[in-house]
Amino acid sequence: MAAPVEAKVKAASAATFLAGLAVAVLNAIVADNSLLGPLPGWVQAPLLALVPAALAWLAGYQARHTVRDHVDPTSA
Repeated sequence: MAAPVEAKVKAASAATFLAGLAVAVLNAIVADNSLLGPLPGWVQAPLLALVPAALAWLAGYQARHTVRDHVDPTSA
């Protein structure tokens, strides 16, 4: 029987998906580099990678922990 997915994992996954979707929509709407144009090129790529990761970390950190029963591995 599979254990339920923790709320932290769900929150982090949803935040990453929504951040990626937002970047894709903004890229489709703007599509001319004016969104990140003022930043140097060497900053743009890491920034696009770090924003979804940071939002996932924040969502996972803020979400409640799912309490699970303790399982003793030696009892099996």
